[in-house]
Amino acid sequence: MVDPETNRLLTQVGRGTPMGELLRRYWHPIAAVTEFEETTIKPVRLLGEDLVLYRDLSGQWGLVERQCPHRRADLLYGWVEECGIRCSYHGWAFDAEGRCTSQPYEDLTRGERNRRFRESIRIAAYPVREMAGLLFAYLGPLPAPELPRWELFDYRNGFAQIVFADVPCNWLQAAENNIDPVHFEWLHDNWAARQAGRGGNVAPTHLKIDVFEWEFGFGYRRILSNTDETDPRWTQPRLHLMPNIFMPGGTHFEYRVPVDDEHTLSVVWAWEAVPLDRQPYVQTRIPHWYAPIRDEKTGRWITSHVINQDTVAWVGQGPIADRSKEHLASSDIGITMFRRRLKEDLERVARGEDPSGVIRDPEKARLVRWPDNRRAVIERGLAREEWLARRAQRRDLIAADDYFIFYAGQPESVRREYEAAMGLGAAAEPNLGAVR
Repeated sequence: MVDPETNRLLTQVGRGTPMGELLRRYWHPIAAVTEFEETTIKPVRLLGEDLVLYRDLSGQWGLVERQCPHRRADLLYGWVEECGIRCSYHGWAFDAEGRCTSQPYEDLTRGERNRRFRESIRIAAYPVREMAGLLFAYLGPLPAPELPRWELFDYRNGFAQIVFADVPCNWLQAAENNIDPVHFEWLHDNWAARQAGRGGNVAPTHLKIDVFEWEFGFGYRRILSNTDETDPRWTQPRLHLMPNIFMPGGTHFEYRVPVDDEHTLSVVWAWEAVPLDRQPYVQTRIPHWYAPIRDEKTGRWITSHVINQDTVAWVGQGPIADRSKEHLASSDIGITMFRRRLKEDLERVARGEDPSGVIRDPEKARLVRWPDNRRAVIERGLAREEWLARRAQRRDLIAADDYFIFYAGQPESVRREYEAAMGLGAAAEPNLGAVR
């Protein structure tokens, strides 16, 4: 049970709130590079701030506050130039650092006398970095920490895709899901079986869970009624990376990005090794898509896919879960540890220190390895026969013709790229090039 005051402490993300200041010490994914194949400017709401993300004509990324400081016009309807963005209302222009670089009428009529005034005008601007097809933003104090290259981003011979979903609830109830082992048995196995008409409780029972701390967060492992300590569920723990990243298994990330107090952007970066007969394989671009979470016809939440099922659990707690009414049990040891770590990190930030998981050493951030050897197992891929057999096993989880188990709604264009990578059907030509 958490008292209301502590619950507000843990859930409010706006600038100046304790948790908002903590979350601003980390990099957050806000968009995909491929979104800018058809546009140059995109609206972004992150940690309660309304921003515009753009790529100027020189190829530089910028993230600035959405309203022009002149007359508060919307910069989303401005345009990019060689080095920055220009407001469509009166033509004021700004660079990626938020400096005002042009005030056309004032510059023309007042000349050099206008320079001091123009240089006094700044808008909020934040660093943006590109990695693995994602664009990450940092809204905290400078100098910014390093953006870590997690080991999964370094895997070779696989197909990656990026999926976004807008979730109407606070970030914490989504992030707490990261460190909750037992929900897999019920939400993803037993409930999924009932939805598929396969009767009662069919899932193997959890017999033992172990939650441990590691340098960048937590991990948990588990033994089920049909497994032992040689099973990957024990030898390859699921990882929670502070403060809001879930890395189950070793083939995808799930980011719970705080949009504001009552909304979260779910970002999935998913990777799958291509069959051995398709290797070597190098991906030229990482496609993105937006997943629906409601059925357009019925208005009900979609419940067919794994993270769609998670979403039902998250939003069912309300826009901000009332933790004063909950009753934690022994299976919630990870939740307790996570909340304790967040409180400790709040104290670190209040003292002017970095919270846990922040990396300042560029060499250390160059490649952050997992606390086990899962990469060696996962990255090598499977012979086609075994790959097809494992795919057939997924038919108990989702539709037989659906390639993506985490979210419903994979578009046909991404499906075709996946088929080409995996050597399925007529579209089986390999990509050439690289995404890094």
